[in-house]
Amino acid sequence: MNAEWNLRACADQCVVCGRKFSDREGLMSRLRFTPEGYLREDFCAACWPARTFVEGAEVSAWASRWCAPAPKAPEPLKKETAESLLRELMETEEPSRRNAIFILAVMLERRRILVEKEVQWQPDGRKIRVYEHKQTGESFVVPDPQLRLREIEHVQRQVMDLLGIHAPNDTPQTAQNENPPQNEVKSPENAEKLTKKAPKSEKT
Repeated sequence: MNAEWNLRACADQCVVCGRKFSDREGLMSRLRFTPEGYLREDFCAACWPARTFVEGAEVSAWASRWCAPAPKAPEPLKKETAESLLRELMETEEPSRRNAIFILAVMLERRRILVEKEVQWQPDGRKIRVYEHKQTGESFVVPDPQLRLREIEHVQRQVMDLLGIHAPNDTPQTAQNENPPQNEVKSPENAEKLTKKAPKSEKT
């Protein structure tokens, strides 16, 4: 997996005492940087206060909840979704995909599938956003490419193509009477409204 981004599932047991979490149990999670890359650790409430703290290595810490995985049922083949595409791209080693990964993460945050937990600036100047999946508890580490407004539409169109959503081209007559705003992308009724607004700025 590319070192620029990272996806880690919530463990099913405490990293300190080894006790298995029960369904819907509250816990504490942290993300720290090691020589091997990002490491997620999940603690039960009893072990969290006594955790070892490594100064300068801890990227983020947040309250979480462990959910027992639901039984998997066979699913028919279905069209690529924003979430499945995000997971697929995060498994690649292509730096050219970083912008699409960020846009997909923002889409899923607006749909309340991902929740932003932390925003961090790295020593090399990169901005990192840490998201948690509301249902699975997985953490997603996504670099923020800090796209300019004029760059957003191009990346959104790339994402639409990857999702199999094609914006119809206006005919000359239609274009003359119905010119969409510069940052608006038309799409079918069932398409994601990717350009509703630009990705939000850093939380304060």
